[in-house]
Amino acid sequence: MLLLNTNIALIGAGMGAGLVTLAAAYGIGKIGTAALEAIARQPEASNKVQTAMIIAAALIEGVALFGVLICLLIATR
Repeated sequence: MLLLNTNIALIGAGMGAGLVTLAAAYGIGKIGTAALEAIARQPEASNKVQTAMIIAAALIEGVALFGVLICLLIATR
């Protein structure tokens, strides 16, 4: 019974890590799309848009890193 629970935890951790990665990729893609559209509309504001885009992408990457780390900690427990 303990082996079955361990296998289920490993499967759940792997699925969770994959889901976190896909969600982060989707979020960063949406940020990139919105930034490019904003720069196309107002090219003079490209520096401000680019700075905001990089900060938002870094925050998403940080949350994704924590999510993957938690999934790996569950898997190795």
